[in-house]
Amino acid sequence: MTTPNMHYADLKDSYLFFHIARKTKAYLDAHPGTHLYRLGIGDVSLPLCKAVIKALHEAVDDQALKETFHGYVSELGLPELRSAIAQHYRKRDIGLSDDEVFVSSGASDELGDILDLFDRSSCALITEPAYPAYVDANVIAGREIVHLASGRENGFLPSPSPDTKADIIYICSPNNPTGAVFSRQQLKEWVDFANANSSVILFDAAYEAFIEDPDLPRSIFEIEGARKCAIEICSLSKTAGFTGTRLGYTVIPKDLIRKGMCFNDMWIRNRTTKTNGVSYIIQKGGAAVFTEEGQRQIRGNIEYYKENARILMCALDKAGIWYCGGKNAPYIWLRCPNGMGSWEFFDYLLNEIQVVGTPGEGFGACGEGYFRFSTFGSREDTVRAAERLIRLLGD
Repeated sequence: MTTPNMHYADLKDSYLFFHIARKTKAYLDAHPGTHLYRLGIGDVSLPLCKAVIKALHEAVDDQALKETFHGYVSELGLPELRSAIAQHYRKRDIGLSDDEVFVSSGASDELGDILDLFDRSSCALITEPAYPAYVDANVIAGREIVHLASGRENGFLPSPSPDTKADIIYICSPNNPTGAVFSRQQLKEWVDFANANSSVILFDAAYEAFIEDPDLPRSIFEIEGARKCAIEICSLSKTAGFTGTRLGYTVIPKDLIRKGMCFNDMWIRNRTTKTNGVSYIIQKGGAAVFTEEGQRQIRGNIEYYKENARILMCALDKAGIWYCGGKNAPYIWLRCPNGMGSWEFFDYLLNEIQVVGTPGEGFGACGEGYFRFSTFGSREDTVRAAERLIRLLGD
């Protein structure tokens, strides 16, 4: 009899967004025609920028002619896109070679696939609150998981301790869900820890473009020593609106070596074995993101979401609610008022002012009592939701 992967039985029910959808549907069924102000979704609301759309159209036209038709592309990514991404780093004084960049179908896919590089006996440390897929991917692999909780006392930015042991370390900065961003010194502590313990940091930089403070690092490779201990996984989903288009990239330095195995070489072998690459059309659209005009246009979209954040932060300030995130991230993480639990607060907002957010409990046990707002919604809904929050919580 075939034996399935029994670790799937160890997965907790992925109830967070299912439960949110069920509660909102029940509310709308009971209150037909009611408009909900959705501040929970992590999807973008603005369309792809004009430079990307133009490149996508041109790439589609390429596929219509024999002379310009493209079949399979490199499993590692179009050379011009890999070069454009590496140059994007070099403009920020981060030295990368083109062949240290790998094009992917998005950060979510890559965060799961990258675990192929590690033996199943490796222990994974996950700083929490955390993106739930970090945990689930390691549960599926049957890997031991160490949960490192954080809280308000350290700004949701935990540090390693001398007794911490882990082979794989997950760090997300700016963080989803808290919006907290590690400083250079804080990341240096993790890099030094990883190098001292022969660990590897998986650095999720999906939201790096939202950092506006020049003193905060946007890449782990701004930190001395990171080339020997880190892999950086990036996404164009929130940076450039590619949530429905799917494109990202991963940086694996050639200096990352463990037990004589070069992770860059291993990933080349993995990709050339397990994928036929990302669509030529999508990659041409992605290349447009890294042009001067593309960068100017996506900055406009990012600023739109950051203004949404400022509107919500102003409302929370007026209501006297503690929060972090927002300034350098598209998420705002707030303390539920009056000792409410996160699901209790969800129900309170839904029933009283028709605002939908995300309960913190869904991101780990230390998220209980907290709540996440996303800033990716429309301006009109954000403004109206902020007004309602002030009226409800301002007393």
